[in-house]
Amino acid sequence: MLNERRKKLLKLIVEEYIKTATPVGSSGLCDELNCSSATIRNEMSFLEENGYLEKTHTSSGRVPSEMGYRYYVDNLMEPKKMTGEDVLKLQRIFDNKSLVLSDVITRSMEIISEITNCTSLVLGANSAFNKLKQVEAVPFENNKVLAIVITDKGHVEHKELNVGDNVLPSEIKKVVELINKLLVGTPLDEVSSKLEFEIKPIIGNYVKSHETLYQAFYNAFNEFSYKNHMHMSGRTKLLDYQEFDSVSKVKDLLNKFDDEKMVRKIEAEDNNINVYIGHENNFDDDVSVIKTKYNIAGEEGTIAIVGPKRMDYERVVALLEFIKQNIER
Repeated sequence: MLNERRKKLLKLIVEEYIKTATPVGSSGLCDELNCSSATIRNEMSFLEENGYLEKTHTSSGRVPSEMGYRYYVDNLMEPKKMTGEDVLKLQRIFDNKSLVLSDVITRSMEIISEITNCTSLVLGANSAFNKLKQVEAVPFENNKVLAIVITDKGHVEHKELNVGDNVLPSEIKKVVELINKLLVGTPLDEVSSKLEFEIKPIIGNYVKSHETLYQAFYNAFNEFSYKNHMHMSGRTKLLDYQEFDSVSKVKDLLNKFDDEKMVRKIEAEDNNINVYIGHENNFDDDVSVIKTKYNIAGEEGTIAIVGPKRMDYERVVALLEFIKQNIER
């Protein structure tokens, strides 16, 4: 157990190191703790010997260890009130009635990435658990169409389709009408099968370029059915931190962000906002991950922030709590 002075000292060191990334010495802490520099050095030595602090090779100051950060998060961290500017930025997203749910979540997490200078993640449920609500197709070049799929859970997917040079807009419109008439309400993982057995036999009666259009939409739905909704913002923001100044660390971290299986390890296990520091997070020992699960009308997913171990835990936790409360209300 740490006494009150050691708790306060550890809190001061963690928060100072989060702000400055500079090892903390005893001299600047005397006034805060109302004791001599010698006393503070003794207390810092105690915290180091018991695993809460580490000494760097380049300075006589100390930095928090993973154990120190963990004690801080569990026992010393205080809820941080969000700034009016942060609230305003996020509230604009939540109040925008033109946005579907998936866009509200991803845009709010993009803002958190900007605010915190960390990487944000949205890991949604497998698209196969969504049912088809509507399909739209928007021609945007001579031989290309943007197919937009909307599900009953408010999830939106889009894919660029190459439909060839000889397909008329009226034919594309007719295919979309057929899909919306016959397949709405179908789970996405069954749409490809229904396209093959229900749409393919009759599409030739309505559309001249039926083979080209059928194959384009079949491929798109086949991809949607297996695709896990994943949105990442600020993937390179961690490179601004001095902790990631070596080429090998940067390469390793970026490779993990590119690996869907690795990123999926960040999925939250429960509805609490949990903090995983260093080796605790199963993603990368040099980062911390703060994450929580959301549940809206039966659709589950994860929102998470990935940052350096010296991230501003108080602020990130407050931001995630604010987003979670607003998207689940």
